Amino acid sequence: MDQIRYQIAGGMLRAGDRLPSVRDLARQLPANQNTVLKAYDLLERDGLVERRQGDGTFVVDAPPTLKKSERLKQVAGILAQAAAQSVHFEIAPQELHDLLDREIRALSQGGSHERSAR
Repeated sequence: MDQIRYQIAGGMLRAGDRLPSVRDLARQLPANQNTVLKAYDLLERDGLVERRQGDGTFVVDAPPTLKKSERLKQVAGILAQAAAQSVHFEIAPQELHDLLDREIRALSQGGSHERSAR
């Protein structure tokens, strides 16, 4: 759920985009199909996606704007994962800060967020 919320908020998933089927996503994660179905139900309840009988699950045309507290929570979770990875890979805190600063500068100058995938 958090990943889908983040992708919608960040524009990686756009209005009208079709999400993977429950079965496909359960296979990809791997997770129980009922768990994926419950996540999709909760996302629909929150007004982020709509389920169309026989057609799939889609991002709604005008997803509600997440409150700042929710956006901060999402980013904090992502940064916690990044911090854990930096410790695992023995990357110094200042190096991690520098990487984040570089990514923010690239995005603010119209660069791609996929720069970090390199």
